[in-house]
Amino acid sequence: MQTKTMMRYHLTPAKVAIIKKSKNNRCWHGCGEKETLLHCWWECKLVQPLWKTAWRFLKELKVELPFDPAIPILGIYLEGNKSLYEKDTCTCMFIAAQFAIAKIKNQPKCPSTNKWIKKM
Repeated sequence: MQTKTMMRYHLTPAKVAIIKKSKNNRCWHGCGEKETLLHCWWECKLVQPLWKTAWRFLKELKVELPFDPAIPILGIYLEGNKSLYEKDTCTCMFIAAQFAIAKIKNQPKCPSTNKWIKKM
């Protein structure tokens, strides 16, 4: 599911501008930054609050992970220090967060934390 979501929304405005020969290559969330894949899923100031909330939930579950985009976006965890249970919990949280981000693709707002929690 995570890979399917990433592949469905992998065409960022920068790539779409090249394909359509347009000059609009700015963030689809409306922050005004030049769009890259990492920006739209992680760096955009409109999606950062959702990721920070996800890390707060992990801290409450006593799961310590570095705040790194490779973990939720690519599913790459550090070697040996996470149990299978913790990885499964984190993966479900991250997939729900990605769906929340994908749903508001062309809207200039942060994904709803409540909708993200319900999705989980």
